[in-house]
Amino acid sequence: MSLRFASLLVVAGVAATLAGCVVEQPAPRPRRVVYVAPPPPPHVVEVIAPQPPPVEVIEQVPPPRPGYVWARGYWHWDGGRYVAMHGHWEPVRPGYHYVPHHWEHRPDGWHLRVGVWVQG
Repeated sequence: MSLRFASLLVVAGVAATLAGCVVEQPAPRPRRVVYVAPPPPPHVVEVIAPQPPPVEVIEQVPPPRPGYVWARGYWHWDGGRYVAMHGHWEPVRPGYHYVPHHWEHRPDGWHLRVGVWVQG
């Protein structure tokens, strides 16, 4: 084998070896900063009645049900009269207690406070 042929083989082998060793890194993607806004507060309509709610009971409280709390019925003011709203079962929320619907008397009338879960 001639020296020229041998050197040609060496050059070809080195070229073939180096050809497969080139690793191109992908271009870095620009990072986007995403701001997540807090959810808007729930839309609340305050009900104010000019007269006190009726005193008669809407319904009897059913027997206890494991894992649920009874949200008793209440009187709802529809703008001209009180309408009976029947109670329903609320699933228990660990770490919270249920405060049922109730009416509060203030100087401008009777205010309905909706039933809510309160921590503690």
